[in-house]
Amino acid sequence: MSTKLVGKVALITGGSTGIGLASAMEFAAQGATVFITGRRQAELDAAVALIGDRAVGIQGDVANLDDLDHIFSVIKAQAGHLDIVFANAGGGDMSPLGAITEEHFDRIFSVNVKGLLFTVQKSLALLKDGGSVILMASTTATQGTENFSVYSASKAAVRNFARSWLLDLKSRNIRVNAISPGSVNTPGLAGLVPSEDVDGLFAHLSTLVPMGRLGETREVAKAVLFLASDDSSFINGIELFVDGGTAQI
Repeated sequence: MSTKLVGKVALITGGSTGIGLASAMEFAAQGATVFITGRRQAELDAAVALIGDRAVGIQGDVANLDDLDHIFSVIKAQAGHLDIVFANAGGGDMSPLGAITEEHFDRIFSVNVKGLLFTVQKSLALLKDGGSVILMASTTATQGTENFSVYSASKAAVRNFARSWLLDLKSRNIRVNAISPGSVNTPGLAGLVPSEDVDGLFAHLSTLVPMGRLGETREVAKAVLFLASDDSSFINGIELFVDGGTAQI
């Protein structure tokens, strides 16, 4: 076992699939105790079984503040504190300007912005001074993306949270950084289009990446681990792009 996170306690929201699951596996492999959340119990159970005995699954929706209170009560009872918070839970779908509904806006902002905000705020009572907070942003926060403006705007809000919260938390020496993946092979990305169109979507997105391929979840997880660990002890408020160069051109 590697030792970058030995003795650390971490929370990863949305940890049952995709980048969250890959990050939880990486954290556990590095010695951390990892609490993961998800809305679907069956997926949570499967994820915990995959991660191993260092993982604890807690069902809950980060957009529901009562669920968040339950999540943190379980962590307090079982671990007593947190060292790392990866506010990863989020999602979105496409809708062009002119067709955006109130439901579309509320659903995306409730999870990506409201849920992320209150995940971090409610974690503060358990988070140790000198801890690390990682926020799930996206390359869409800095690039225009057709039909994806609400999701993109939600991630732009997340990006600014990192800049602002590092100032709010400077007296506690808590670092706050954002991770911005590009197109990564995840169930969420595949879910943007009907199943018969997934291969075409992935092929198209690969042409937009200078490296000529989509990212893998484990590649993002390695970057999340860097921001969670003492390897990044003097890194604060950054946006770390894991996108094969897409947002740099």
